[in-house]
Amino acid sequence: MNIDLLFKIAAIGILVAVLHQVLVRAGREDQAMMTTLAGLVIVLTMVIKEISTLFNSVRTMFNL
Repeated sequence: MNIDLLFKIAAIGILVAVLHQVLVRAGREDQAMMTTLAGLVIVLTMVIKEISTLFNSVRTMFNL
């Protein structure tokens, strides 16, 4: 796992937090929640891809 993934996740988190606050202040709570959920889905897909790579490495290592 490289450090770039952590920076990408942190950048997405900061961006989503700022957008959430701006949308809540503007009175658009529904869009703020959808923005938060979209950010969560994006980060989860990135993490799932890395977990898949980990499982493939373990499978290869133990000849499974």
